[in-house]
Amino acid sequence: MRIVFLGAPGSGKGTQAQKLMADYGLQQISTGDLLRGAVAAGSELGQRAKSAMDAGELVTDDIVLGIIAERLAQDDCKTGFILDGYPRNLQQAKDLEPVLADIGQSLDAAVLLNVDLDILMKRLTGRRTCSKTGKLLNIHFSSQEEMDAVTAAGGELIQRADDNEDTIAKRLNVYREQTEPLIEFYRSAGLLKTVEGEGDIEEIYSRLKSTLGLS
Repeated sequence: MRIVFLGAPGSGKGTQAQKLMADYGLQQISTGDLLRGAVAAGSELGQRAKSAMDAGELVTDDIVLGIIAERLAQDDCKTGFILDGYPRNLQQAKDLEPVLADIGQSLDAAVLLNVDLDILMKRLTGRRTCSKTGKLLNIHFSSQEEMDAVTAAGGELIQRADDNEDTIAKRLNVYREQTEPLIEFYRSAGLLKTVEGEGDIEEIYSRLKSTLGLS
């Protein structure tokens, strides 16, 4: 199965992609991981990406697409993959189509993890890390018992600098402007499948599998 995951920051795409990967042998393809890997490997595209990053510039779409094309052509992707974080806009979605055609692949579904905006804000701004154990908690959703255990152990709940409300609001605005149009693009192509992304992780995963016909 070949899937594109859609959803705003905090919708749980990465978590659900990892579960599918573990259970069904699909390869999770994250643009961030691919870029770091290409840079570390010193490939031609990786060197071009590094030059852009060292100059404080965004890595251009053609470099990102080239790295993705190389990854999709590898043997382990023949049994299926999940594109997580790509495409991010309409042009990238259109550019992806000939890349897939070149390797004789086509998408089976574009899955939208649908989460209410208020829930997303709470998920992202409420994230905290235990200074002792590194455990991730959320001041809105974690139990009082879990949070008390941190202080009882002499730890603190630390908030990442970029998890503040202003930064999160900007990220969500970018998503709405650039990525939300992909929903209609994939709906028109007959590929869109919507999964309600609120609730327990296992409940969401069960809905996801059912929607994809995997349960």
